[in-house]
Amino acid sequence: MTSRAPSSSPTTWTRRRLLQAEAATGLGGVSWGAHAHAAAGSVLPPVAAPSLPVTPVQGPAAPLPSLLQGHHTAVQLMFTGCSAVCPIQGALFADVQRQLASAPPDWRLLSVSIDALSDGPAQLRAWLARFGAQDARWRAAVPAVNGVDPLFDFLQGRAGGVDRHTSQVFVFDRRAQLVFRTVDLPSTQEVVSALQWASRRLSPG
Repeated sequence: MTSRAPSSSPTTWTRRRLLQAEAATGLGGVSWGAHAHAAAGSVLPPVAAPSLPVTPVQGPAAPLPSLLQGHHTAVQLMFTGCSAVCPIQGALFADVQRQLASAPPDWRLLSVSIDALSDGPAQLRAWLARFGAQDARWRAAVPAVNGVDPLFDFLQGRAGGVDRHTSQVFVFDRRAQLVFRTVDLPSTQEVVSALQWASRRLSPG
């Protein structure tokens, strides 16, 4: 049975939510706004992740699908040198990680850097540590330099401005298929609900 996708209506962070995130990351006073993004909601039909080589914090380079297969994974684009929206994204995944404390172990988070020239395993490891990432739940990776543009194209993840990337979260099922796109800077609950939906959509019954 195919379960119903979580609502794709845009959610807006209130000023209180922003202040909480800024306080958690030391970003008080930073000015930022919503990025342009591709349509939010379920992806029909699901689209298989491209076989782009990525280098995770642990282990050698491997095709992106190998990091996604067998798991239900929420993916965000970021880079460690970003001082605007990326720390807010890190705080979001930190909150999602807390909400997933009792979730199945195959529900994962993956931060993918778009700065292949500056971000390597050491930089990504420090970025994850900054937000209290747990290895079993939240990982990070970076594509090869020539893989950044194809990744953008696949996710429709380009945005204007200094950050260059959307702040949407992309949810993949255990077959490494893209099945859901959130709005920009989604709430914690939207990410958790999207992972829950992805885990149910392939279930029999």
